Amino acid sequence: MEINIRRETKETQIELTLSSERSERAIDINCGFLAHMLDLFCHRAKLGIKLTARGDVEVDAHHLTEDVGIVLGQALRELAAARPIRRYGWALLPMDGSLARVALDFSGRGGLCWRGEFPQPRCGDFDMELTPEFFAALAREARLTLHIALLETDNSHHAAEAAFKGVGVAVAEALVPAGGEPSTKGLWL
Repeated sequence: MEINIRRETKETQIELTLSSERSERAIDINCGFLAHMLDLFCHRAKLGIKLTARGDVEVDAHHLTEDVGIVLGQALRELAAARPIRRYGWALLPMDGSLARVALDFSGRGGLCWRGEFPQPRCGDFDMELTPEFFAALAREARLTLHIALLETDNSHHAAEAAFKGVGVAVAEALVPAGGEPSTKGLWL
């Protein structure tokens, strides 16, 4: 399945194609650190992505980061709703001296529970406080209950990488097709 979403505001212009059937990744955004994290996420989630995004990074990367989270979350919501899925996913993801614990549920009720701090406030030009902002937008728009805890952090880059990879692994697990009965409520989501 392939999902196409476009978002254009005064602050950002985003075009996204997300595929559950292909694994090619082409990410062209004007924020190198976020592009790197999205590539890691999609690789671990087993999703193909074609993303072109521009934002007002001369201000900072906030609008771009949040809006990419919004668009990616909308695409994930469509993928999850397309067929019965396992729904739940989790990962304990080490990245050198950092360790992230991730658990998620495509519950239909979006929200992020974030625990942990980054040891350094920036990676290159990227404000690390934007990492939970990205995941909050993603969870809200995907209608995904998402828990992320940074259990160990050796540096901010590794900690962010553990979180993005961990969410990718958990998403891949949750999107596996499911047979059998829906939830006890009689709904898949």
